Amino acid sequence: MKDSLLLAKSDHEISILPRMANRHGLVAGATGTGKTVTLQRLAESFSRIGVPVFLADVKGDLSGICRGGGGNPKVAERVAALGLEGFSYESVPVTFWDILGEQGHPVRTTISDMGPLLLARLLNLNETQEGVLSILFRVADDNGWLLLDLKDFKALLQYLSEQAGDLRAQYGTVSPASVGTIQRRLLMLEDQGVARLFGEPALVLADLMQTDEQGQGMVNILAADKIIHTPALYSTFLLWLLSELFEQLPEVGDPDKPRLVFFFDEAHLLFDEAPKVLLDKIEQVVRLIRSKGVGVYFVTQSPLDIPDSVLGQLGNRVQHALRAFTPRDQKAVRSAAQTFRANPVLDTERAITELGVGEALVSVLDAEGKPTVVERALIVPPGTQIGPLAPAERATLIRGSVLYGTYEREVDRESAYEILQQRAEQTLAPPARGVPAGDRPAAERAPARRGQSPLEAFATSALRSLGTQVGRQIVRGVLGSIFGGRR
Repeated sequence: MKDSLLLAKSDHEISILPRMANRHGLVAGATGTGKTVTLQRLAESFSRIGVPVFLADVKGDLSGICRGGGGNPKVAERVAALGLEGFSYESVPVTFWDILGEQGHPVRTTISDMGPLLLARLLNLNETQEGVLSILFRVADDNGWLLLDLKDFKALLQYLSEQAGDLRAQYGTVSPASVGTIQRRLLMLEDQGVARLFGEPALVLADLMQTDEQGQGMVNILAADKIIHTPALYSTFLLWLLSELFEQLPEVGDPDKPRLVFFFDEAHLLFDEAPKVLLDKIEQVVRLIRSKGVGVYFVTQSPLDIPDSVLGQLGNRVQHALRAFTPRDQKAVRSAAQTFRANPVLDTERAITELGVGEALVSVLDAEGKPTVVERALIVPPGTQIGPLAPAERATLIRGSVLYGTYEREVDRESAYEILQQRAEQTLAPPARGVPAGDRPAAERAPARRGQSPLEAFATSALRSLGTQVGRQIVRGVLGSIFGGRR
């Protein structure tokens, strides 16, 4: 393994130490100053030392990382200017993902795993409406009903509305107005494709943490050029994924290199209009996830986009140019300058406004975990292709992936929707003459799903009964208490 990851060069090389890479980082700067190229350089560098990477491609121009570079005069000029000996143009392995299922393997989670707090953020609900969600999840738990997709969610919402009177004594008031608001918000999100996020097979985190035959870490690219126009969906999904990593990965302390590096592009969307309770949880996850071997790197325009409680935890920093045309811009420049360890020979605040494209102020953590003094340097260019792949080439790579076929076929097993539908049908159907409804054969009361054998039907019934009995005791992981998810 390499001793360091070459990032930039001034009169000497500036590198990130792999064992300090899980102490998080920040890449900031105005539009057009080189943030995306810096992100690409970091991603390929981590991959080459065997560290898997997850990143969201919000502009649609990072897919070229799976091809070796070359033929770009600006890159060749930078390589010559920096005197980079041994620089080579090489590809890194890539897996493409897409919530919409158009430009990569479909990415799904379940309603239960998302949990009420993140769903409330996705739906932009107020406190009262969020309370209805909490009741909905509690009713599902108590009855052992699986919440997998939006069909289940909407069916249970309707059930809450219809049974509000019967449920009030045990769970509290379910306001019809709140239910109506949630249903309207769901319709709006369905029009934007959010229904494709929920269902099975759900994403297996191990599939994000693979290496290839040469030991290079897989770069997982989420196509986000469309979902970025639905900011709540984009930021909530990435926050869910970060929380799942925190919950599922075991403690590893401070490893020699990260187990995974997670890039959160357009990071301001994560914090915009987030309630304090959610901000506190985000700060908690960022602080603790480093012990799971995960490095989180926020990419945004201004350091002001990141709350101070989170900003203080970002040890490796790359600050591209900022513009200071307005009072807020000037405040951002001062704030950015103050976050660095001062360099007596550099006017940091002035330098931020003078940086050229591909130039940055850089500070990394040394071997003792202390930030180095800020330095003005040129970012080392990536050795992979800058710019996107052709759609046909991308499609070929997706079909050739070892994961192809794993997520492409959606599974729809029995869950809350089917159970509630059966209840409604039983209510409408008259009981068999002379035979009480409770004494009718089980096959008549709850018919097996089409295609099930008698043994499978028995197993389904038994599991449903077990779920009902232990519904109140469903085990929740660490993030169950943090983000309200159900494991």
